[in-house]
Amino acid sequence: MGKTWQIARRELGAFFNTWMGYVIVAAVLIIDGLLFNAFAVGNEPKLSADVLSDFFYFSSGMSMVAGIFLAMRLMAEEKQNGTIVLLFSSPISERQVIYGKFVSAFLFAGVLHLVSLYMPALILVHGKISFGHVLAGYVCLMLLSAVTISITLLSSTLAPNQLVAAVGGGFLTVVLLTFWMLAKIVDQPFRDIFSWLAIHSDHFTPFSNGIINLQDLVFYVGLVVFFLECATRALIGRRCQG
Repeated sequence: MGKTWQIARRELGAFFNTWMGYVIVAAVLIIDGLLFNAFAVGNEPKLSADVLSDFFYFSSGMSMVAGIFLAMRLMAEEKQNGTIVLLFSSPISERQVIYGKFVSAFLFAGVLHLVSLYMPALILVHGKISFGHVLAGYVCLMLLSAVTISITLLSSTLAPNQLVAAVGGGFLTVVLLTFWMLAKIVDQPFRDIFSWLAIHSDHFTPFSNGIINLQDLVFYVGLVVFFLECATRALIGRRCQG
């Protein structure tokens, strides 16, 4: 656990010490702000709960995009800079490397979402919001970020550079996003299977409405662990190849 945290702390420092982390935060906040004003608030009168639900809906997309950009460099940069040799020669396991890098990106995503709290707070100017609703929505935003980080971390482990890692992570994320569309055009039992595998439909809606279901939490956490373990196996394979 100590070595995992050492790696996480080093990578977290890299986000704060380089321009990339600040650019990602600024871009996400600007786009989220525009979407919040144009679609969540809009020009028509709405209930505060509906505004908040719409905010989480549009913010979820940017949370996933941010996760891809945060994770694309985590392993690909090591290969590009040649520092992956130092990782392989150090007394650190592949799982510690993968989980440490995941934790760093996840914590930075947490900072990003913490800064965005001012947008739900603006609803209080003319309405009322439930703390539980805000909590549930942000839990889901963090879970979606975690899923895309783990997916892109796997891609970053396999890819030769950051661009390929981002494309691979984005592609896998889009595949999981579009399963809900497939669920509408196929017959049973595939309809239920695709609907269950989709990361932004049945599992997301309860959170955006202020409801935290245990089965949805287990689904997202299970996806994260699955992709992190795949990344670990991929890194073990690369280490064996030399």
